[in-house]
Formats: sequence, C-alpha cells, structure tokens
Amino acid sequence: MTFEKIGVYITELTGIVRASNPSVQHFKMNIETSTTPPSSAGRPKDPAKREAILDAAKRLFLQKGYDGSSMDAIAAEAGVSKLTVYSHFTDKETLFAAAVKSKCEEQLPQPFFEPSRSTSIRSALLNIGRGFHGLVNSSESIELHRVMVAQANANPKLSQLFMDAGPQRVMREMERLLMQAAQNGQLQVPDPARAAGHFFCMIKGKNNFRLLLGCSPDLADDAEIEAHVQDVVEVFLRAYRKEPD
Repeated sequence: MTFEKIGVYITELTGIVRASNPSVQHFKMNIETSTTPPSSAGRPKDPAKREAILDAAKRLFLQKGYDGSSMDAIAAEAGVSKLTVYSHFTDKETLFAAAVKSKCEEQLPQPFFEPSRSTSIRSALLNIGRGFHGLVNSSESIELHRVMVAQANANPKLSQLFMDAGPQRVMREMERLLMQAAQNGQLQVPDPARAAGHFFCMIKGKNNFRLLLGCSPDLADDAEIEAHVQDVVEVFLRAYRKEPD
C-alpha cells in the first residue's frame, strides 16, 4: 500500500469514527478549552467590605502616597483578605480611581447634578457650589492634591487617573447639567465646558490656593463661606441667565 493510499484510508476512517461518535467531533475543542476554568457568578460581593476597602485605601493613599500603599497593606487596614480586595478591585490603579470617585461623591452626590423639575437652577447651583467648596477645601482633598503634585513628573499615568476619576468627572456632570438647563430655557450657555470651568474656578477662589500652600484660609467660618458661594452663583447667573425674548 502506498503512502498516498494510507493517507486516504486514515482520512476515511477518521470520518467514519466522527460520524458514529459525535463527541469525537468536539474532542479537539474540549482539549483547547480545558485549561480555561468554567465561568461562575460566585457569591455576591459584600457592599460593607467594599466600603471598608475604599475607606482604608483613602487613608493609606493620603498617609503613605500611592507607591507606599500596597494592596497587602490596604487589605490589612480594611480587615479583609488580599483576595477580597482583588475580588472588588482588579488592581491598585482601579482601587485608586474608585477611592478618588468615592471621595468626590461624599460632597457632590449624583442627585446634585440631577435636580427635580421643581428645583430652580439657582438652588441647584447653590447645592453644587456648597458641595464643591467643601470637597476641594477638605483636609483630605488638600493632602491628596499635594500628593498628586509631588508625583506629577514621576507618574503622569497616575495624574491622569486622578483627573479622570475626580475633576474631569465632576466637570462632565456639570456640563450635562448646564446643557439641560439651556434646553429647558433656564440658562443661555453657548459653551457648557467653559461655563463649568468658570463656575468651579470662582467657587475655589483664593481660599483653596492658600490652603494648598499651608496658609490660613481667608474664609474662616461657615457664614463667610456661604456668602462666598451665594456671590459666585449670582455672578454666574448674571453671565448665563437666559435673556427674555
């Protein structure tokens, strides 16, 4: 028997076996996928543990910086296993971004940017102004900004993570609110991104810069802070309030 005939015979025999036993048809596929573990939904994640991990991460990132805060240390601080940390956050970068986002939402919860129809634009801006002023001038935020500035040249990727999870996210929410206000006829905003920048820069004012430098704030009590926020909102509304037809 020639090699050609042997090859034909083997091919035909393989076809017969496959036809008589369908499982053989999937033999190769089963071998290739056998190294992949079966997918499993697993047990539901515990929200309380997630919050404990976020709180621990925020504390350690401020105390020891990003590079000085390992996932092992964060797990120990949160009182959970390292495996539990990774079940909630795939890596340290993801955890850092989530910690920044969580800090922002403490002072600027999502409902601030989604006011009801009965809420005036002035009231919405006052709520956002108060929340933003409290956020950027909190001791945690000041310390985090100092950490980011210190690491800016050495770790630009981390700086971008911070921008995307914190300032940029807040800016996008504000832009969306201003666009909605313009559509509802409450404001006249040709450039929502620029208007959002105007608003937040005025709210920060010189007070934030003094705090970053370690100087005493020029707005010493709640009454002065409230007056500052109200002044900014009035100036903003004068600039962007829709003029009557």
